[in-house]
Amino acid sequence: MLITLEGIDGSGKSTLHAALHEALADLDPVFTREPGATWIGDAVRRAVAERMDPIAEALLFVADHAAHIDTVIRPALGEGRIVISDRYSDSRFAYQPVVLAGLLPDPLGWLRQMHDGWSIRPGRTFLFVLPVEEALRRIAAKKQEYFEEATILEAVQKNYLDLAAADPSRFVLVDALLEKEEIFGFVADEIRRCARSSR
Repeated sequence: MLITLEGIDGSGKSTLHAALHEALADLDPVFTREPGATWIGDAVRRAVAERMDPIAEALLFVADHAAHIDTVIRPALGEGRIVISDRYSDSRFAYQPVVLAGLLPDPLGWLRQMHDGWSIRPGRTFLFVLPVEEALRRIAAKKQEYFEEATILEAVQKNYLDLAAADPSRFVLVDALLEKEEIFGFVADEIRRCARSSR
């Protein structure tokens, strides 16, 4: 089963992803992320840092996604293992339409068409929802990427919530303002429940 963690920057999903390693060790899941699980992910991060053309950047994200599925996700699922990914295709559907606005008539439709027929749909997606002001406060200490601005993150979070509303059976909304321990316990328990039901 493929489980994904999504949310705007600063929402705590990456911290949770790291914490789940030990807590779910008995399930022997595969922990991975996008971008970064393949060498193409390094190119994606460079494209973001250098503010590459938005269409070129989006295509690199899709290329990384394809390589990620081919080299990590599909083999693990074929072995019957649980895969937990920090970001996945929904990040693209939430972030890239904001970046591509004005360049394409239907950025989300364009992105979805590029994924049709080969991308793997997650079985469960945990969406961490956080006020943008709090997200910016949390990430203030680190070097910010160009998309870590209030107006962009507001639009991204709206896109995420629209995706969740359109697919409620897959998405689980998580209040990222809750204590870390409470969030951690809830998500870990839900993943165990998913693992039992997928057997």
